Amino acid sequence: MKNEVVPIQIRGILPANSGCALFVGNDEKVFVINVEPQMGQIISNFLREAPKERPLTHDLMQSIFKGFNISVERIVITELRNSTYYARLTLQQQNEIARKLVEIDARPSDCLALAAAQKRPIFVTQSLFEQVEDMSEVLERINESGSEPE
Repeated sequence: MKNEVVPIQIRGILPANSGCALFVGNDEKVFVINVEPQMGQIISNFLREAPKERPLTHDLMQSIFKGFNISVERIVITELRNSTYYARLTLQQQNEIARKLVEIDARPSDCLALAAAQKRPIFVTQSLFEQVEDMSEVLERINESGSEPE
């Protein structure tokens, strides 16, 4: 089925030549999504729950979500096209009368930042998970060498 998804987590964040390498995956497979250095830092800060002097864009988005009683339901990294990953952000708004879900096309880095901030589930489509190169051994070697990912 086309809509099958696999649960994953952010397994590590490492500085890379042109930004940050986000290692995402599960016990079966880990793959890398390259993001801008600032996005890597933002995601790392959310994961570590690091205090900030001033709210950043993703903090502003969370404040708006909170004001309208919206939460991140989940994110799904959907495909890889021309060396670019694509993702869908599912938002939920619920009140005493109804529950509304909205799915939005978004950059995986923004999705991962919001999921990290709200501790929400991250998924990848089964077809993409089968397509990506397994980088588990690379992450393992990095962890063993003492260059612990964030």
